[in-house]
This record gives sequence, C-alpha cells and structure tokens, in this order.
Amino acid sequence: MKRITRTLTVALLATAMGLASACTSSDSKTGGDGEGLRKVTYLTSFGNFGRDAYAWLAKEKGYFAEAGLDVEIKQGQGTGGVIQTVVGGQADFGPIDLTGGLLQMGGGQAKDFTVVAAIQQRTMAAIFTTEDKGITRPQDLEGKKLADTPGSVVRNLFPTYAKMAGIDATKVTWVNGEAQTLMGTLANGSVDGIGQFVVGKPTVEAVTEKKAVMFPYGDVMTDLYGNVLITSTKIAKEDPEMVKAFSGALLKGLEYSLENPREAAEILAENGEAVNVDSATAELELMASYVRASNAGVTLGSLDAQRVARSIAILQGSGAIPDGMTPEQIISFDLAPKS
Repeated sequence: MKRITRTLTVALLATAMGLASACTSSDSKTGGDGEGLRKVTYLTSFGNFGRDAYAWLAKEKGYFAEAGLDVEIKQGQGTGGVIQTVVGGQADFGPIDLTGGLLQMGGGQAKDFTVVAAIQQRTMAAIFTTEDKGITRPQDLEGKKLADTPGSVVRNLFPTYAKMAGIDATKVTWVNGEAQTLMGTLANGSVDGIGQFVVGKPTVEAVTEKKAVMFPYGDVMTDLYGNVLITSTKIAKEDPEMVKAFSGALLKGLEYSLENPREAAEILAENGEAVNVDSATAELELMASYVRASNAGVTLGSLDAQRVARSIAILQGSGAIPDGMTPEQIISFDLAPKS
C-alpha cells in the first residue's frame, strides 16, 4: 500500500511539474515572467520627467516583451553621462541630444557609440529662468550664474548658441547641478537660470511657483535635431536585429504616448518618485511638435543625412568641432527607420 501511495505521489508531482513547465514556456513567449527574453538596460535622457515617459509606457504595454526583450529602465544624467554609461557597457541604449553627441565625438571626448533612431526632429535645448529675475532677452544672461550637469548639451552647446545669439559667453558663469535637483536650485535662488529642455516649462513653473522665461536654442539654430537613440558600436555591429527590435518597440511607445499623454504620465508616476502627473502630461503635449516633423511623410524616428550635415557645418563654423566630420561617423543609417 505504501509503495502504491509513493508511486501515485511521484506521478502527481511529475504531472504538476509538467504543467508548470508548460505554463512557464507560454509565459516566456509572451513576456509574462521575463523568462526567455533578452535582458537589456535602457537609460532615460535626464532624470524621470514626462519627456521620458514613453519608455515606461513601452514596458508597461508589453511592447518590449513582444520584441523579445526584458528591459530595465534607469535614470540618465544628460548627454555626456548617457554616452559614458552606454560606451562603458553599463547600459545598452539611451537617448542623447544629437548636437551634444556631435560635440562629444567631434571634440574627442567620446567615441564607440552610434545613433540608431531619432526621438525629436528639432532640438529642445534651452536656457530657463523665471520672470522675477528680470532676464527678458538672451543678452541679459551676461553677468548671471547658470546651472546644469557637466555633460548636458545645453551647457556644452552654450558657446555656439551665445555666439549666434549675440551673447558674450565669457561673462556667463556655469556651476554644476544634478538632474533631480536642478529646478530646485532655480526655485531657491541659488542660480539665475538653468539648462533645460523646452518641454520642461510646466515642471519648472510647478517647482518654482513662478512664471518661466525660456530662450530656446532652436530660435537661432533651426537645423538641429533633438534627442536621438544611441547604442554602442559593438552592439550595433554584433546584434543589429536586436537593435532594430528595441528601437521599434521604443518608438511604438513614443507614438502611443503622444496620442495618450495623460495615460503615459500616469504610468511614469507609478514607476518614479515625486512625479507630477499634470506636469508630465503637459511635457508630452509640448513635445509632440518636436517629435513629429513639420514635413508631411517623414517617418517617426528617421534621420536625414543632409540635415545632419548642416548641423555639423554649424558647429564647425563656430569652431565647436574640427573640420572633416561626416554624418556617417555618428549615425548608423542602415539601422534607423527609413523616411
């Protein structure tokens, strides 16, 4: 009798294990438990603001899982920090400002990374201050103190912007800041202005409780792209299909977020501390016009080699980077979406 009982027990256990295995296999295909998916690390562009909500939405909606990827999202610290982390192998993908990438690569500060998709078709770089500072035009920034992260495109592109906007850059002082506390330094009066993307206006006003004043770089540099998606040249060369799968899923999340900004903002708030849903929603609404090109028929995420060449020419003309750089040195056009 004991022998029969033991036999039945073993049989039941085997059946249960078989069912569990079948369920695991099914979940693996759908991404339900993350098994069978390739693990990938993604950095946001700058902290955890509304402008980066599309990555969290792509994960929440299962777009990454459908592409065979289990994505971990971490907070980035601006263009320089994202490049360093991706090239160093601590992350696989991240968004940077294309102009900032050109400055880093052209100036010899960074290499071994490549652009695989556009996020914004126009630059969103800007200087922000508040109405009470009495700064009403770009030239009023002379004699003032500005803050930003050392690797930020706003800070690194400032000399070029200043030259084109008629500002004496030597009369402007920059101090270091961090993504999470940058707006707080403007609110408490420690600085007169900060580097920020134009979509940050609702959040700046929410944090400072004052009306924001901004000076967009795009007012004087109209050909510049905004954020683009990068990976390491090693990953791009060794696994181009995975790169295409990831960028496709991310862009799908971007498109959905622009069509449903509040839903995306709420998903962001569920995954980040101290996220103001109203401000995050407003950021996404403002970002839409920068993501969708004014030219009809331009594919989301695509890049134009001639426009990039003109951006390079602007930087070379101002002395920001040396002559000889080409769009192909920084962009993998074969991996980017086609127009």
